[in-house]
Amino acid sequence: MQKLLERGQIEESTSPWSSPIVLVKNKDKTMRFCIDYRRLNDITIKDAFPLPRIDEIFDQLSDAMYYTKFDFKSGYFQIPLCKEDRPKTAFSTRDNHYQFTVLSQGITNGPATFQRVINHILGPARWKYALAYIDYVIIYSKTFEEHLKHLSEICTILKNTRFRLNPDKCEIAQTQTEYLGHQIKNGEIRPSPQNIHGLLNTKLPQTADEACKFVKATEYYRKFIPNFSQIAEPLRKFVPTTKTQQKRGQKTIIKLTDDEVKAFENLKHYLTTDLVLKLPNNRFPFKVQTDASDEGIGAVLLQIYPDGDRPVAYLSKKFTQA
Repeated sequence: MQKLLERGQIEESTSPWSSPIVLVKNKDKTMRFCIDYRRLNDITIKDAFPLPRIDEIFDQLSDAMYYTKFDFKSGYFQIPLCKEDRPKTAFSTRDNHYQFTVLSQGITNGPATFQRVINHILGPARWKYALAYIDYVIIYSKTFEEHLKHLSEICTILKNTRFRLNPDKCEIAQTQTEYLGHQIKNGEIRPSPQNIHGLLNTKLPQTADEACKFVKATEYYRKFIPNFSQIAEPLRKFVPTTKTQQKRGQKTIIKLTDDEVKAFENLKHYLTTDLVLKLPNNRFPFKVQTDASDEGIGAVLLQIYPDGDRPVAYLSKKFTQA
């Protein structure tokens, strides 16, 4: 609390609002101070400002050979809150009552607010040589000389807007990068090896919630896996479609059937293969190959290169009874 007070990120409060404090364990097993804003978020009017589509971000990187990633130093805390909104962020400790003066983690409109700010800051550079998914900024260029110019321009913008970076987590002028859970190099894209390693170490689910989390995690890489829908179908019943189902399924003990165990193992098997796709490049023609049966449909988007066809994305859909 003392550090937050000294930095001016919180202030003492007389607000009638109060959200509970929670401690969340980080990957390095240290504890992170957070506020549980679920009740506040339930009654907050949602900001509809769009986040960029991740696949559209990757589409821009097909010709890039050099990448720089910027990591903001406590990015949310660099966005000031309006005075009239500060009381809503209030929380209590053993000895006092405080409220944030800056954007707090856990606020439902936090991502949209930060995205709006960073889009405005990057301005015309967006979609040309710089992009941001919330506070994950990437600068991309075809040549090293071009990259130095782009890097200088973005650094000047951030300096003029007083945005501070975390140097330890920034990567400058790399020929390969990991961004948003994917590894990118020479116009090719792969799942992040670290993420794949985590999925491969997943134990057989013991609860419906564990099964759901596994399906959702593998689904993030479904475009790399032919016939993903058919493979994952036996586990689909554990993915809730309503909040009520989600609450009921969190601790429900399950025993997977043989088909469900097979689906689990098959998904892990596909993740061990060299999952690589070409990023779409408008200099080469596209073609689509399709396949269908009574149970579902599948397709692959290909690009015709001089040395042969290269897959860009796989799509699959399981038919329903309707």
